[in-house]
Amino acid sequence: MNADDFPTPDVDVDSVDPDSLKRRIDAGEDVTILDARMGSDYEEWRIDGENVASINVPYFEFLDDEIDDDVLDRIPDDREVTVLCAKGGASEYVAGALAERGYDVDHLEDGMNGWASVYEAVEVERYDGAGTLLQYQRPSSGCLGYLLYHDGEAAIIDPLRAFTDRYLDDADDLGVDLTYALDTHVHADHVSGVRDLDAEGVEGVIPAAAVDRGVTYADELTTAEDGDTFEVGGATIEAIYTPGHTTGMTSYLVDESLLATGDGLFVESVARPDLEEGDEGAPDAARMLYESLQERVLSLPDDTLVGGAHFSDAAVPADDGTYTAPIGELVAEMDALTMDERAFVDLILSDMPPRPANYEDIIATNLGRNAVDDEEAFTLELGPNNCAASQDSLAGD
Repeated sequence: MNADDFPTPDVDVDSVDPDSLKRRIDAGEDVTILDARMGSDYEEWRIDGENVASINVPYFEFLDDEIDDDVLDRIPDDREVTVLCAKGGASEYVAGALAERGYDVDHLEDGMNGWASVYEAVEVERYDGAGTLLQYQRPSSGCLGYLLYHDGEAAIIDPLRAFTDRYLDDADDLGVDLTYALDTHVHADHVSGVRDLDAEGVEGVIPAAAVDRGVTYADELTTAEDGDTFEVGGATIEAIYTPGHTTGMTSYLVDESLLATGDGLFVESVARPDLEEGDEGAPDAARMLYESLQERVLSLPDDTLVGGAHFSDAAVPADDGTYTAPIGELVAEMDALTMDERAFVDLILSDMPPRPANYEDIIATNLGRNAVDDEEAFTLELGPNNCAASQDSLAGD
């Protein structure tokens, strides 16, 4: 049954918008979620948290007039339950069926699609370069981006196409001109917003080293070579070539204070090396990553902050709520950063998660080989990012 085909419940059902649900979770409120999607979708991607109790009962269990008692027994009747599905239709129906039986329920507007629209900007308080640095966070997929603004100008690093208007609106609200949109690499988990921002008058920047992967629009944008700098007000962003996750991976050092590492290094893990050349090329890419980390990243001062392009469920945010950490802290907590090359390669090849959903289509889109509209682009990137090399955190090991 299509979500649009579900009848309207006979009783009124309250809804909760995704931003409000996120605020409840962040505030530490106990939240109980009944996820009515199929089990395979639930296992791949769901709303989690220390204070989130999640139950999976597919919507078809609620289609009969008489719902089995063993189904109802799985759903708490002593607290409020938020029902969700993929797009919001099935969850409203399920919530209505439960409300008719006396349960305290609401449902999530637009389902997991709505959850994927949640996008928050958090200030990186430990950033001590010129200007102000914000970290954009997309909790549904763990995608991170960075907005630097100073003296009337701004730059966005690793923008998402789905939030093109958001970046422009935020710049307007801050009273600054968005001058640069920079990508760290050809992403495999989301559709880049660099070209869309470039079409809006922002200077789009991609790594020069990524062009050889087959970028079809390189002549239309600025390409960043290792050592190139970009001025944002009185702040400087420097391109630092750090291959490994991909051959074109380029980090950006934001006014000598934070290194935006793309998918090279995260606060909880290091990059997976198999998304460009597959399993066969992964060992060579892992060795390349080891060299980049040792020679280009860990050689920076210990107090340099690291900010990746993603975070996973295993990541722990800093006190300011951002997924950032000083290099010295990561070296102390992550054994992978002090191993010799052979041990490092063996480690990161040993526990890689499933590859991101639709990653081949997303890569082709980001290379310019596939043309997709906004709705198709949004649908392609639904789900977890899975860009780290490990299922669990490598920090604190």
